[in-house]
Amino acid sequence: MAKLTLDDIADLRAYERERDEFRREVIALKKRRRVPLGDFVTLLFENSRTIRFQIQEMARVEKIITDEGIANELRVYNPLIPDPGQLCATLFIELTSKLALMEWLPKLVGIERSVSLRLPDGELVPAVVDEDHEKQLTREEVTASVHYVRWELDPDQIDRFEAGPSTVVLDHPNYRAETTLGGETLAELVSDLRHGG
Repeated sequence: MAKLTLDDIADLRAYERERDEFRREVIALKKRRRVPLGDFVTLLFENSRTIRFQIQEMARVEKIITDEGIANELRVYNPLIPDPGQLCATLFIELTSKLALMEWLPKLVGIERSVSLRLPDGELVPAVVDEDHEKQLTREEVTASVHYVRWELDPDQIDRFEAGPSTVVLDHPNYRAETTLGGETLAELVSDLRHGG
């Protein structure tokens, strides 16, 4: 799938007309692409539909109406649309209380570098941290609650990933979890790897 362009983003009035239906579609899509890791970390594997929704909602909330404003959002979010051979995900630390955030965000520094895919033969494919976002989100004393990561797989790794079972592994000194991929989630991710998002 090619990256999004200005032509893919509806103006605010046109988006309001499609929003309810598009929102329902994207909620169902995200359900298939969401992978929980332990008690409060989640990966959302992004594609062009989830990213278009993100940009449309940002434009709606922030009243972004100029081409320049939308082009800036496209520059920020287009890297999260996977090319063939890639998976791209947003990592969320889903804590809701200030106390929990104050406790855990310092403990989870480096979490974005602690996520891997374990292929059926045991090979670990570590996530790559998105370079542009890393500059804004990485701190030595406290982490952000959102990170952007991707995986690059070669054709042989893609074949093994598809054959399954493959597992997402989070191996941080203060937080360990893993989730085996299957069903609709696996089908979505194989499609990304084969065709791009």
